[in-house]
Amino acid sequence: MAKIFNVTGPCIPAKHYMTDVTERIGQIREMVDAGYYFTINRARQYGKTTTLVMLDEELGRDYLVIRLDFQSLGSASFRDENVFSLAFLRIVLRELRWRVKEDAKIAGLIDQMQVISREKNRDFDFMELFEYLMELCKSSIRPVVLIIDEVDSASNNQVFLDFLAQLRSCYLERETKGAPAFQAVILAGVYDIKNLRRKLRPEEEHKTNSPWNIAADFNIEMGLSKNGIEGMLKDYEADHRIRMDIDEIAGLLYDYTSGYPYLVSRLCKLMDEKASNTSAAEEESVWTKEGFLEVVRILLLDNNTLFESLTNKLTDYPELGQMLKELLFSGKSITYNPTNPVIHLALMFGFVKNDEGKVIPANRIFDTFLYNHFLSLDEMGKSDIYKASLQDKNQFICDGKLDMRRVLEKFVWHFHELYGGCEERFLEEEGRRYFLLYLRPIINGMGNYYIEARTRSLGRTDIIVDYGNEQFVIETKIWRGNEYHSRGERQLEGYLDDYNLQTGYMLNFNRRKQIGVHEIRVGDKVLIEAIV
Repeated sequence: MAKIFNVTGPCIPAKHYMTDVTERIGQIREMVDAGYYFTINRARQYGKTTTLVMLDEELGRDYLVIRLDFQSLGSASFRDENVFSLAFLRIVLRELRWRVKEDAKIAGLIDQMQVISREKNRDFDFMELFEYLMELCKSSIRPVVLIIDEVDSASNNQVFLDFLAQLRSCYLERETKGAPAFQAVILAGVYDIKNLRRKLRPEEEHKTNSPWNIAADFNIEMGLSKNGIEGMLKDYEADHRIRMDIDEIAGLLYDYTSGYPYLVSRLCKLMDEKASNTSAAEEESVWTKEGFLEVVRILLLDNNTLFESLTNKLTDYPELGQMLKELLFSGKSITYNPTNPVIHLALMFGFVKNDEGKVIPANRIFDTFLYNHFLSLDEMGKSDIYKASLQDKNQFICDGKLDMRRVLEKFVWHFHELYGGCEERFLEEEGRRYFLLYLRPIINGMGNYYIEARTRSLGRTDIIVDYGNEQFVIETKIWRGNEYHSRGERQLEGYLDDYNLQTGYMLNFNRRKQIGVHEIRVGDKVLIEAIV
C-alpha cells in the first residue's frame, strides 16, 4: 500500500511519510540508559505519541517497556486512591500479557495481580500497588521502563499527584538504598507537572514542592528540521515519480511552520490531495510555491482539531488571549521570562517561542491564525472600519490582481474620517489592528497575510500579503523622528531585495504630517507611503 501523509494518530514509518527521527530517539535512549525520570511536554499534535511508539520499539530489545495511555482511563478512575490503584493495575496487566512470554517468575506475579484485579470492592491502596510494581522491577530479567502518555487526562485529580509522590519515593529509595525501581519513568503530555499542580491545588502551591522535582530536564528538539522535511519530500518524489524543487518546498514548509509536525504533514497532505485530483501533466504544478500558498489558505480556513484546541485555550485562559493581542496588534515587545505564568502557558500550548530573549509567535501559520481569530471577534462587533471595508472590497481586484495602492488610499481616507480626532496613543495601539481589519475582507478566501518576525517591534512591523501569485511587503510604523524614518526606508529596501520585489508599501501613523499617499524612491526601489 502506498504511503500517505498522516495527521491522525502516531506515524508509522512503513505507512506514512515522515522525517528520520533516529537521532531524537537515540538522545532519549541515552536518558533512559542513564536512569532518568523525566517529562516530555509539548503542544498538541507535536509528535509526542509518535516518538513514544518508536522509542518503545527501540527500547524493547533491552528493556521491559510498560507503555500506558491515560486516555484509556475514564474520569471515574481518578475518584480516589483505591479506584485509581486498581485501574492502574489493570492497564499494566493489559500491557504485560503480550510483552512477557517466557519469564516464569514474572508470569507467577502476573497471576497474583490478575486475581486482585478481578476482586470487586477490593481495598487496594498505593502502598500495595507499588509493592507489586517494585516486585516486578526486581523480578524482571530486563530493567523496567514505565511510559505514560496523555498525562493531561489526570488533570484536576489530587490522586494523580499522590501517585507521582509514590514514584518519587521509589526513585529516591533506588538512589539512596539501591531498592528495586523503574529504570526510567517518562510522562508525556501538554501540561508539565508544575502546571498540573497549579491547576489542582493553587491554594497550596506556595507551601509544597512539586512531587516531580526529581525529573531531569528534557531539552531534546521535537520539531522537524528543514533537512528532515527534505528527506520526506524526496521519498514522496521518488514514489510518485514527479519532480519538484525540494529545497524551495522544504524551505517554505519550514518557514511557515517552524517545523511543527502536524502543520507540516497537513500542508503536505493538502498538496498531495490536490495533486491526486489533477492530470499527470498538472501534478507537478501543485508542488510549487504557488501551490503551497494555495494550500496555506485552505489550511487557515480549516476547522481542524489543532485550531479548535488553540481556540479553546484562548477561552479557558483570558489572560493568555490578552497577552497575545498585545503582542500582535500593538507591537509590544515582550521579554521572554519562563517564570511568568502567562508566558509559560503561551509557550506550553505552542502559541509562542523564545527568539533571542523575546516572545514571538511560534510560526507564521499560528501568527495568521491568531490575527484571524482576534479580528473575527472585532468583525462580530461590526466596527466602523470593517463595515467600510465590506462596502469597498470589490474595487481593489482587477484581472485577479490586488491593487495595494488603492487599498492604502481608501484606508487612509476612512481612518481619517472615523478616527481623525483620536489621540496619538490610539494610533499606536489600534492603528495596525484597524488596518488588518480593513484588509481582511478584501483578501479573504483568496489571499493571506503574516507578520515578518524579523521586523516585529514596537516601532515597526512588516506585513507580508500573499494574493494570487504576488507578494506585497507593507511596513506599518509609528513616527519616531526623521532619522528613524529614513532608517526604516533603508531596511524596507533590503526586505524588498529578500522577496525579489521592486515596489514596497509604508503605512505611517504620523499626526505631524499631511495625510495621503505618495510615491518615493529609495535606490532602485519604489516605496508607496501612506500617511495616517
